[in-house]
Amino acid sequence: MLTKIKESVHNFHGRNAFHINKKFYSYLTFAEIVSKIRFYLENNCNDSEKLIGILTNDDIETYCSVFGILYAGKGFVPINPNHPFERNISVIKQSGLKVILASNGNNSFQKFAAKENIKLISTKKLPPASINLEVPIIDENNIAYVLFTSGSTGIPKGVQLTMKNLKEFVNNFFKLGYKIDKSDRFLQMFEMTFDLSIICYVIPLCIGACVYTVPGDGIKFSSIYCVLEEEKITFALMVPSILSYLKPYFNEIKLNELKYSLFCGEALYSDLVKDWLDCVQNAEVQNVYGPTEATIFCLTYPIPKDKTKIKSFNGIVSIGKPMDNMESIIIDEGNKIITDNEKGELSLSGNQLTNGYLNNPVKNKESFFIFNENSTAKRFYRTGDISFIDNDGDFMYCGRKDNQIKIQGFRIELGEIEHHARNFTKVTKVFAVPVEKSTGGLQIYLFIENYSGNINEITEYLKTKIPQYMMPSKITSISDFPLNSNGKIDRKSLIKIVANLED
Repeated sequence: MLTKIKESVHNFHGRNAFHINKKFYSYLTFAEIVSKIRFYLENNCNDSEKLIGILTNDDIETYCSVFGILYAGKGFVPINPNHPFERNISVIKQSGLKVILASNGNNSFQKFAAKENIKLISTKKLPPASINLEVPIIDENNIAYVLFTSGSTGIPKGVQLTMKNLKEFVNNFFKLGYKIDKSDRFLQMFEMTFDLSIICYVIPLCIGACVYTVPGDGIKFSSIYCVLEEEKITFALMVPSILSYLKPYFNEIKLNELKYSLFCGEALYSDLVKDWLDCVQNAEVQNVYGPTEATIFCLTYPIPKDKTKIKSFNGIVSIGKPMDNMESIIIDEGNKIITDNEKGELSLSGNQLTNGYLNNPVKNKESFFIFNENSTAKRFYRTGDISFIDNDGDFMYCGRKDNQIKIQGFRIELGEIEHHARNFTKVTKVFAVPVEKSTGGLQIYLFIENYSGNINEITEYLKTKIPQYMMPSKITSISDFPLNSNGKIDRKSLIKIVANLED
């Protein structure tokens, strides 16, 4: 990867590498900033400081910090300054950070950094250095980056990905056969603590293409569409929720320049993607799947142009087949492989799989297991996703394991309730939430976005489709679903809304 980027700078130094807030930055400018950051790290950090923090902002210095760190032979830990301060402190302490790069002052961190003897370095103030993109000789098992995801205990857990993991993903990505080159324009809609952001800036830099970031201010989905249209984006990876917000404008959207439209990060609904195909008639559309623990994504499903051939279960599009050097299996609660279209937990193995969570042996033991087959031991990760394999070998996503609940002893998949409600209301954004009641037991609340119809009619319809124990206790229309910073539905916030409804 680093070699590819070095070659891009050499071959395309005058071309644009980034477009950020209406301003272009060339590959030469990128190399100059990367090199000065690398020079600082190599001359001011000792060998024990293997991880370097980055306070992320939507600016060229932040992106260059990623590569300044990697070319210095170290790993990066992105920290979003807009996240809760206590959460960021946990990330810093778990990572053992002694150096944090910042593109601006970030006054809120200065006092903490001084107290903890952490160097908070303003990258804009670093002096120039000679361009140096020579690839360091390092162990491929060195950490490339650590991303912190939500933990069930409330404490974020750090997923550590190695240079080998990242190299393997990049190689597997190009094996998928995308016809892309220096003339392509890539969308970058994600904040940089989300792993999907990495493909959006690493891949284009490997081929001399340009990265177009989405402004952080304003309305997210509106900004994304403006960048897609105005900048004639040719390659876009997005979360499916964005389509829900763009749907009212589908009749007006014609993105003829778009060559590849990928979706990842949450369930992709077949009714939405069928309509989206009309907006991107020249694009290859794909549903891709993968947790942070398996380096960005590791299964792919090319969506057929023939809408009648799109595979789905409960209205959710298939996640397809594993990429090269990756293995996917379905297991039961006893870690035994399930076949013949039976549902179980999707588990992953292969060269993109993380070595584990940072300094978290308890979580590692819980999330990973060894499977022995034909005297060969393989290490697998439990994704927490319920799936099954169809007769063609495609994996079908059924929902989260933690969204598979028990009421009165019966197993219930919330996705099934959502599917029937979507079919009746013709509203895409429908979510069911399990809520533990103070009196004991679970109840189901069903939320529908901007529904003006008769709620009682939904109830009567659901009675004809699902048994009584699956019926929602309450069905509520909501004006806007709460989203997290990456545009995904925030289910935890929905549960808080339930609490407010009960007050």
